[in-house]
Amino acid sequence: MAETFDVMILGGGTGGYVAAIRASQLGLSVAVVEADKLGGTCLHQGCIPSKALLRSAELFHAVQDDAFGIVSSDLHFDLPKAMDRKQKIVDQLHKGVAFLMKKNQVRVIEGYGRIMGPSIFSPSAGAVRVEYADGETEIFTPKHTIIATGSKPRALPQLPFDGEWVISSDDALRLETLPDSLLIVGAGAIGLEWASMMADLGVKVTLLEALPQILPQEDEEVAKEMARLLKKRKVEVFTNATLDAASVRDENGISMIDAVIDNERKTFTPDKILVAIGRKANVDDIGLEATNVVVERGVIVVDAQMRTAESSIFAIGDVIGRLQLAHVASHEGILAVEAIAGITTEEIDYTKIPRCTYTRPEVASVGITEKQAKEQGYEIKVGKYSLRAHGKAMVYGENDGFVKIIADAKTDDLLGVHILGPHATELIAQAALSEFLDATPFELGTVIHAHPTLSEAIGEAALIVQGRGIHG
Repeated sequence: MAETFDVMILGGGTGGYVAAIRASQLGLSVAVVEADKLGGTCLHQGCIPSKALLRSAELFHAVQDDAFGIVSSDLHFDLPKAMDRKQKIVDQLHKGVAFLMKKNQVRVIEGYGRIMGPSIFSPSAGAVRVEYADGETEIFTPKHTIIATGSKPRALPQLPFDGEWVISSDDALRLETLPDSLLIVGAGAIGLEWASMMADLGVKVTLLEALPQILPQEDEEVAKEMARLLKKRKVEVFTNATLDAASVRDENGISMIDAVIDNERKTFTPDKILVAIGRKANVDDIGLEATNVVVERGVIVVDAQMRTAESSIFAIGDVIGRLQLAHVASHEGILAVEAIAGITTEEIDYTKIPRCTYTRPEVASVGITEKQAKEQGYEIKVGKYSLRAHGKAMVYGENDGFVKIIADAKTDDLLGVHILGPHATELIAQAALSEFLDATPFELGTVIHAHPTLSEAIGEAALIVQGRGIHG
C-alpha cells in the first residue's frame, strides 16, 4: 500500500523547507521531495552565493580607497579563493537546513517527484510518483500536495545558454577566471548585482535593458540615480536596447553581437554575455497535465490561500509568479500550510513586502512608486532626503543616494519608501514594519533615531514629508 502523509512538498527550496517546518509544528506528517539539494536556488545558485561574492567585490573596492588610511602595494583579487569562501558558506547553510529537517521530523525523499491524476492509488489528483536516481519509482498518497519547484534562469530563444560565451547567473557562479569584458542583458536586480560586482573587480561591463529604465520595478528617481552612479563607475548603460541575434558571428576569433539601441545599431565584442532577463517557473514535467491545475503565462494560478484549481494541491514561490523572492516563497509556504491545517489566514499584501537589490550602493523599497501612486489616483506628498551630507554615510565613505518617502496627502498613510544607499537592504525593515503597522510619516519621523546612524535618514525623510525637515 502506498505510503501517505498529511502534506507532501515537491521542492526543498526556501519555500518548500519552511512550509515543511511549519507543517511539522502544526502536528502534520510531512515529506519533502527534492531531486537535487535542500535549500534550492536561493541557497545554491542565488541569494547566498551571489551575496558572498558581492561582499568580496565590495571589500576589494573599499580597500583600494587610500582615504581610509589603508595602503597596499600588492593588492589583487583572488577569484578561486573568493569562490571557495562562497562555497563554504553554502555548504554550512546546507548542513543547517538538513539538520532542521531532522529536528522537525520532516521526511526528506531524494528523488524527482511528479503529480499523478486520479488513479487506483487515489480517486483525485495529488498522488506523487517519485523516481529515484537508480531508476526505481515509488508512489505516495498525501492528503495535500504543495508544489514548490522554483524556477530557473530564463534564456533568450535566439541566444541560448552555452555555458561559455552566453552564460546564466548559475554559470557565472562557477567562473574560474574573470572575463576582461562582460555584456549583461537585463537590468533588473540580478543583472545590476552582477554589473556592480564585476565593475568592482575591474571587468569592463556593458548593461543592456529593453525597457526605458534600469530596475524597471523601482521608483524612477532611484533608477535614474543608479544609472548615473553606474556610469560614474565606467559601466556602459543602455536602455531601450534589443539584441539582434542574427548578427552573432565570429570574425578572426572575435565573437560579436549587435544590438538596436533607440533605433540605432551598435556592435559589441564582449568576452562573455550574461543573460539576466528573469526566471522561468519550473512547471514542466511535474505532472500538471494529469490534473486540473491551471497554468497561465507560464505560472500556476492559485487563490489567496495558495490553493490551485485542485482543492488538495497548493503552489508557492516562483512557480506562481507573484514576487519571485525567497522571503516571499517562505511566507507563501507558511500561509498554504496554515490553510491546510484549517487556520484562518490573511491574504498576503505584496505591496508591503520589501524588495532588495544588493548593488553598490544598495537599493531597497517597500510599497508603491511615485508613478504608481499617481496612476492609482492618489494625491501624494513626498519627502526626499539626500545622503550627500549625512554623517554616518560619510563615515562609511558611501554617501551617494537618498531616502524617498511617498504618503497619501489626504489620509497621511505611507504609500512607499525607497532607499538608495549603504545598507539599504537592512534599513528597509524599519519601513516595512511601519507599512505593516499602518504608521504615518509623523509616527515614523517622531521616533527618536540614534545618532550617528544610517537609520536617521529615514526619520529625516519622514519629517520632510510633513514640512518639518531639520537637515534636508
